[in-house]
Amino acid sequence: MAYYPIDILDLNTLFRAIGVIGFLIYVAGFYGLCTGRLNSASPLYFVMVLLASTCVMASLWVDFNLSAAMIQGFYIVMSLGAIFKRWRQVGHLRNPPAEEQIHSA
Repeated sequence: MAYYPIDILDLNTLFRAIGVIGFLIYVAGFYGLCTGRLNSASPLYFVMVLLASTCVMASLWVDFNLSAAMIQGFYIVMSLGAIFKRWRQVGHLRNPPAEEQIHSA
C-alpha cells in the first residue's frame, strides 16, 4: 500500500479546488439559464451565483487578484439583494396586505 503524506492536499490546493467548484457552479447556472431550465425570476439562479462567487472569492485567498475580488464581491452583494427581493415577492404573493385582501373579495 502506498503512503501519501497528508500535506499533499495542502490548503493552497484545497482553496484552488473550491475555486474550480465555483467555476463549475457558474457554468451550470448560466447553462440552465440559457437552456430555460432555470429562470432568473426565481431565487435559485441567484443562490447559485452567490455560492459560485463565494467559492471563487475563497480561492482568491491563495492567489489574490484585486479586480477578480471586486467582481466576486459585486456578485455576492447583487445576488444577496436579488435573493432577498425575490423571496419578499414570493412571501407578498402568499400573504397579500390586508388592503388587497379586502379589495379582492
